[in-house]
Amino acid sequence: MSKLFEPLQLGELHLANRVVMAPMTRNRAASDGTPGPLMVDYYGQRGDAGLIVAEGTWPSAVGQAYCRQPGIVTPAQIAGWRQVTDAVHARGGLIVLQIMHGGRIGSHHIKPAGVETVAPTALQAAGEIVTDSAGLQPYDTPRALGLQEIGAIVQEHAQAARRAREAGFDGVELHGTSGYLPMQFLSSSTNRRTDAYGGSAENRARFAFECLREMAAAIGAGRVGLRLNPGNTYNDTSDENSAATHGELMRQAATLDLAYLHVMRAPATDLDAFALAQTYFGDRLILNDGFGADNAEAALQVYPNAALSFARHFIGNPDLVTRLRADLPLARFDRKTLYTPGAAGYTDYPLA
Repeated sequence: MSKLFEPLQLGELHLANRVVMAPMTRNRAASDGTPGPLMVDYYGQRGDAGLIVAEGTWPSAVGQAYCRQPGIVTPAQIAGWRQVTDAVHARGGLIVLQIMHGGRIGSHHIKPAGVETVAPTALQAAGEIVTDSAGLQPYDTPRALGLQEIGAIVQEHAQAARRAREAGFDGVELHGTSGYLPMQFLSSSTNRRTDAYGGSAENRARFAFECLREMAAAIGAGRVGLRLNPGNTYNDTSDENSAATHGELMRQAATLDLAYLHVMRAPATDLDAFALAQTYFGDRLILNDGFGADNAEAALQVYPNAALSFARHFIGNPDLVTRLRADLPLARFDRKTLYTPGAAGYTDYPLA
């Protein structure tokens, strides 16, 4: 798999290899969203990846979705993340922070007292969310954002990008999938607005585009990425024409000269997300499709200018790059400890 270990430049990011660690929610921050020593160990262990995309992190308390999810707001959070980025850089790696505003995905049982839940439209998401204080709870019914409020949230994303750089991150990635706020604006099922942010695909893509534009203005376009998953219906979202809608956002994003587009293939759909990304965005791609040792090199033959991101394999294999390079067996991970507090199933997986 020689091509997987070739260097690659994505904007201002110079990757030593094309093995990217995908962002994965692991719920190991402190209750106030501050990264601690466990997170330092976890990311540091995986620092030989060409690039790490750190887990979805809230840019404001309103945007918090989950218990023990990290933030990038307070001095303590910035300092905690600085220890994480220092650990990764000590291994010679790069790390960017995924900025994630949960929108309607969240609960008042998780957020600080008095912090509300907002969305493009006042539609409650189907399903329930785990809370530490009250067990399983239905998602909050969100309040629809006023037009002037949207601009303030866009600026929160720009501020989060600046804080990420202060914390030592090499860049940021906007979380545009999995039913969180940018996808709530993008999807026809969750956006019933009739103003400049609703209706046409061009209007529904506007929020994500403005976040990207302001993040790029804050820290440089070559340090900003976008993650998309055309066809994804996670967290009760759907779109009347996902290919066309995502193609429109990709087209808009391509005008910003971003570092990369991180694109996932959705299961159980005929939509070719990789081809769509290459058509509308270009060649600066990070591809995610459940890759393993058996199919990674084949993907790079089709997309020779791309990097590949790995999720589940990085959980149980902190030395994934070494194992792939030496064609060693990959360890399995424990699903029961994906989101539990503590080191078990987080930092205690052995090296090969």
